[in-house]
Amino acid sequence: MPEIDFVPAHTFHGRKGAIENAFRYSVDYILLDPEQAAETPGLFSVDKPNLTGWRTRDHGGEPGVGRGAPWLRDSLRAMQIPQPAQVLLLTQPRVLGHVFNPVSFWFCLNDAGVLFAVVAEVTNTHGTRHSYVCHKPGFDVIAPSDRICATKVMHVSPFQKIEGTYTFRFDLRPDRVGVWIDYGRDGGGLIATLTGIRQPLTNGAILRSLLRRPFGARRAVALIHWQALKLWVKKATFRPFRTAPVPSHPVSRPRE
Repeated sequence: MPEIDFVPAHTFHGRKGAIENAFRYSVDYILLDPEQAAETPGLFSVDKPNLTGWRTRDHGGEPGVGRGAPWLRDSLRAMQIPQPAQVLLLTQPRVLGHVFNPVSFWFCLNDAGVLFAVVAEVTNTHGTRHSYVCHKPGFDVIAPSDRICATKVMHVSPFQKIEGTYTFRFDLRPDRVGVWIDYGRDGGGLIATLTGIRQPLTNGAILRSLLRRPFGARRAVALIHWQALKLWVKKATFRPFRTAPVPSHPVSRPRE
């Protein structure tokens, strides 16, 4: 029976432009195959209440009513993208029933177990979600050095414009995972990274993570608002969510 990986990771965000801001935090992720029943420790459950866990409805569609992997496969089919032999989802787990994922990643592997597509599932603090499909021409293998661009279409931070381009880079290995995102636009943008070591998900790993980083996603939301306060103090331009257009489609393809 397959296992779920625990990924104690670090994330870095560095703002570019006239008003600079940077931070680095530790954050806990899990990496799982949502289409396979997995062996889980006692403190973690799939689609059931527990201290920590993962629920299908949190991904693949609107937050809270998602369909998980079937949504992913339907979306790829509609875009005429080959079906993956295996899907792995990198996401933050639920802690005490609560979760918020600014971004989760669906890794699509071919018959040889090699990465050929990634879907970055982005969710803002107002509950709007948009997914960016990343692949190379001809659906060639994605190497760690490859850069895939996507046009930004959803409002994420009230201190950044919607206009601009995301440049993604991915590194998925048996022992670690890394994601790098360079958001560029005229006069600014930011760099965001997520890197961590893959290890077995155990009760001990769960307890150690909760001692070091209690409250899971609630902590992440608090840190997001803390950084927003710092930008407000620095007099960064604020763009209310209520004035931002909602993407007309839930999924978009790479920028040519």
